[in-house]
Parts: sequence; C-alpha cells; structure tokens
Amino acid sequence: MSDTAPALEARRLSAAYHQHPVLEDVTLALPQGEWTAIVGPNGAGKSSLLKLVIGGLTPLRGELRILGESPAVQRRAGHIAYMAQQEHMEWEFPISVRETVLTGRYGLMRQDPLWQRLLPRHWANPSHRQAVEAALDAVDMAEHAERPIGELSGGQKKRVLLARALAQQASILLLDEPLAGVDPPSEALILATLERQRDAGRTVIMVTHDMPSARRHADRVLLINRQVVGMGTPEEMLSDAMLARLAVGAASGSAYGGARAAA
Repeated sequence: MSDTAPALEARRLSAAYHQHPVLEDVTLALPQGEWTAIVGPNGAGKSSLLKLVIGGLTPLRGELRILGESPAVQRRAGHIAYMAQQEHMEWEFPISVRETVLTGRYGLMRQDPLWQRLLPRHWANPSHRQAVEAALDAVDMAEHAERPIGELSGGQKKRVLLARALAQQASILLLDEPLAGVDPPSEALILATLERQRDAGRTVIMVTHDMPSARRHADRVLLINRQVVGMGTPEEMLSDAMLARLAVGAASGSAYGGARAAA
C-alpha cells in the first residue's frame, strides 16, 4: 500500500445492472485522509460506485484501484469498511448491540491463529474486544451494549452500524447515506464521529443527499450523474450552477428540488 496512492482511483470505469448502465466512463481520484461527499440524483450511480469497491458489483470495463491495489486485495487486507444505506438485518433477532458490533471483526478474526479462534470468546484475541469497546464509545452506545438491537430507535441502529464499521479499524470508511432517517442528536453524533475519524487520518467517502452537512463537513464533493459532473470544494460543487448541471439528465428533477432548497 502506497502512502501517496489515491484512496480510490477509477479510470474509464463503467457498470450496469441487468444491461442498464449506472456508471459510464468514470475517471476520478480521491485522496487519502480526506472526507469526500458523493452527491447526485437518485439512480445516478453513487451507491453503485461503493458496491464496485466492496465487490457487490462487477465493472463492465475500466479500472478501479484502492490504495494502489485491486479492491479485492484491499478487502482481504481489511483496509475497507462499509456501512450500507439499508442493512438487511433481522432486527428482531436476539442479538445484543455489542455482538452486532463484534460482527465487524469477523474478517479479522479469520486471520487469527487457529488455536485462538477455537478459544471461548472471552479468552480470544483481546484486540477484538478492545476494538468493539472503542467503537461503542465513539458512537456513544457503550451504555446500551447489552440491549437487543430490536429495542433501539432508528438513530441508535444507525449508530450501531457505524460502530460495526469503525470496529474494523480500516483506513477507508465507505458510508452509504449514514444520515438518512436519523434524529438530529444522532445526526450530530455521527458527523462528529466521522470528523474525528478523518482527523485521525482515515479516509471517509460518504454518499449523501444532505447538502448542508456536506457543505459544513466534507473536504471535497464529488458530483455524479452516471458520469463525473465535477469535483472540488463544497463551495464550488454545491453552488446553484453546479447543482443545476448535476440535475441535467436525471430521471426526476424532484429528487434535488428539496435538497437544493435545504442547502
């Protein structure tokens, strides 16, 4: 892994679902250690870009590199953590908050020596427990660690999913709409947590429709509508002129009418 390589680099990258293009000829480079907000209309390919990184979607053509290597190499190395927009979890399953966050360590646990993996959990590699506790503290959920996840509010569930991503201690955090459907206190806490992660040197790549938060917190904004519309500072990219360019070709102008008003 190169310290100078972009966190995410795409060259003429294209992807499709069932022959329907979602990304076309995308070329970009996102630097390490910064917070990038990815903004675009519904169906513009924002989430698809993250899914290409995590292996949930295969590119039709082009090249994608993460920290100078293939995404598969970096996933195996544990350098990528992902928080989905809508987690397909059975929220009524009898599992605690702590156990849910611990699932973020499973990939790393597989790298432990076999003898450690066979031990009871409380005797296993202590680094996993320490990472879980630190992640719970980061999102202010430590006092709820033993609660079943089904008892949590929507904002608390989002915080637990963020904690699960943080527990991986990856250098790149991919977040798909982490602020969607959360209450104001949870939104403020999530944003503060991501600021701390960025300040600690991690790369934060966040898909969002929340223009005010992107303007206040992101280092740069990437505008996408199946192709790259622009990339630059929040002030440059979230101007009325750039958002008007972004909306050209969108399936529905209403997706951004409210967002632009809020900005």
